[in-house]
Amino acid sequence: MTLQQQAEAIWRAGVAAVDSTALVRHAISADRSCLTICGETISLDSLRRLVVVGAGKAGAGMAAGVEDALGSRFLDKLTGWVNVPADCVRSLEKIHLHPARPAGVNEPTEAGVHGCQQILELVHSLTPDDLCLVLISGGGSALLPAPIEGVSLADKLTVTRLLMRSGATIHELNTVRKRLSRVKGGGLLRAAPAGRMIALIISDVPGDPLGIIASGPTVANCDSAQDALAVLERFAGTDSAHSSVPASVWNALRQQIGKPVADEKSTIECHNFVIGNNQTAVNAAAAEARRRGFEVRLLGTDRQGVASEIGVELAELSSTALREASSRSICFLGGGEPVVKLAETDLPRVGGRNQEVALAAGCHWGNRDLSRLIVLSGGTDGEDGPTDAAGAFFDATVQQSAQDKGLDPRTFLAINDSYTFFNQVGGLLKTGPTHTNVMDLQMALVAGESR
Repeated sequence: MTLQQQAEAIWRAGVAAVDSTALVRHAISADRSCLTICGETISLDSLRRLVVVGAGKAGAGMAAGVEDALGSRFLDKLTGWVNVPADCVRSLEKIHLHPARPAGVNEPTEAGVHGCQQILELVHSLTPDDLCLVLISGGGSALLPAPIEGVSLADKLTVTRLLMRSGATIHELNTVRKRLSRVKGGGLLRAAPAGRMIALIISDVPGDPLGIIASGPTVANCDSAQDALAVLERFAGTDSAHSSVPASVWNALRQQIGKPVADEKSTIECHNFVIGNNQTAVNAAAAEARRRGFEVRLLGTDRQGVASEIGVELAELSSTALREASSRSICFLGGGEPVVKLAETDLPRVGGRNQEVALAAGCHWGNRDLSRLIVLSGGTDGEDGPTDAAGAFFDATVQQSAQDKGLDPRTFLAINDSYTFFNQVGGLLKTGPTHTNVMDLQMALVAGESR
């Protein structure tokens, strides 16, 4: 196998370990009399309805896992609605999968608002004899749009885009989004008048904070309106940026200050269980790399930072290893979700954080011999920015193709135009939707002399 094929096989092993259907089937068991979910046991006789709701890029696989695990005795009690990207929709026996946004467009839509209303109506209908099973995964924030009164979807979208362009972290972004939503920040939990609630969560956020994953629909909001205002003021503090935030948003947040805490409490409790995360994927990728004869050097999971800087780090580590241990095959492996620091430009551009990691590595290597080196970075969800790629790799073939076409990767990196570069030189990693989402896997492989 080529070095590129081995890198992709290691990456795919990490993705396979967080297969959403398998994770849910492992979390749920059912026999003739009882249903057990992550150790919580419910008697079949005591259960009137099992209502499944949720949202996320892994939603389709998770919903399928629920139906697979339940068996025929529970299916007659099952109903559900889960918001997913359009390219993840398929037919299930009892749970409806709703296309809440187009493929590759990680932003809320009116279709998502409609789906969210259906979810809220299901939750509103819960009785003391019902169990609500919530399926949450990465991308759930965009797939669960339900703006509070007085704030339009367009207003929320304007704020979200501003914060993302300004480099806000996922924690900062969700601190604001939760305060502008009827579902996020524990809103889904508060909407339930009765019954029991259990949430199965596949985490795409560093450290697995329950209140941040999909903006915490089943977790009481610990971020105050003042916290949200502080985030907005930090990223929209100038006069021009301040005016770009709709007045409805400023007003809504200010009106929430001093609101009684009791108004935000739920009448029922939700048991939240994280069933898969970035650590799960990195561990599996590391095991596959060792199986293939690589010495694994782990860089950590849940890593953040700037994508281009991570690319440079991978390039430097692998270059140094090649010089100092030329006989050994080494895999530098990490995971997380960096951000792209956008350059000022009026030129057209398109890309994603993983493609930027690979491009930055290639630029740092320059014209050196890459016959024994590769950097590959990919989103475990199969999406990287507003593109049809999961990520990209940079190796000798990409380098040679760029030289043959007279393309300088540095000019593309300078304006964050990574997709345009890799689309021309053949370095894109394309998988389609993977039905899971635990952030990214980043690696650099160094082939020993014998390989």
